[in-house]
Amino acid sequence: MTKKTTNTKRRKRVRWAAMRVLLGTVGRASAGIRIGYRHGFDSGSMLDYVYVNKAGGFPVVGHLIDRVYLNAVGWRAIRARRELLKDVLRKEIARRGGGDSGAGGGVRVLDVASGPGRYLQDLLAEYEPGSLHVECRDLDRAGLAQGGRQAAERGLTGISYAYGDALDPAPASPAPDIVVVSGLYELLLDEAVIAASVARLRGMLAPGGVLVFTTQTHHPQLEFIANVLPNRDGVLWEMECRPVELAEQWAAQAGFAEVASRRESVGLFTVTTARR
Repeated sequence: MTKKTTNTKRRKRVRWAAMRVLLGTVGRASAGIRIGYRHGFDSGSMLDYVYVNKAGGFPVVGHLIDRVYLNAVGWRAIRARRELLKDVLRKEIARRGGGDSGAGGGVRVLDVASGPGRYLQDLLAEYEPGSLHVECRDLDRAGLAQGGRQAAERGLTGISYAYGDALDPAPASPAPDIVVVSGLYELLLDEAVIAASVARLRGMLAPGGVLVFTTQTHHPQLEFIANVLPNRDGVLWEMECRPVELAEQWAAQAGFAEVASRRESVGLFTVTTARR
């Protein structure tokens, strides 16, 4: 290793350490950054705050920091991913009976790593009671409790919350028409684990059902995130970017048909549909 390389690495370590100190002190004036430190910057509670997209924190300075934080390219892409995901789900719900409460008891959606599931609450509110049934699962009990409170405050029926491991999911009865995995696979570094998950979820679906999952294809702030922001486990948050072709390959190898992907408007994520 050359002296120049060593000096470059040293400067980077100093820079990232300074950024961690700055974010962990001054940055906590931002409500969003405080949530990140409390629950993890990758947590469902954090994403729920990002979805709302309303700056909070200490007056003036905190709000300004929070607005810059919420406008980061990754969070803008997350919000665009949510809108694309809802559009994809609307089309799949229509395909499975149009959200008609008389069509076999309604369409069933299972999100295996939902967090509070705000986007699913928004989607559910668009349909007549009984026409759509949503089950939200997660390992984050705080996020599940938050989602349950939100749904109750909105008077939503047809949505339930349960503790569950997305990578070792308990069977659902009746079998879901649609299974969603949003924002999980990019957090997993082992591709074999993802491929196994895709195959396992295929077996949970009703005949003709569809798996809907997201892939992060690139991110301009990966190095900053991996060196500054803690995840829900309290360690630095590492993510993996992968080509959408690889995501589609996992689905095809699992035996899915009609595999297709769409990209959200910011351009960091794709949403893939794969039919059983």
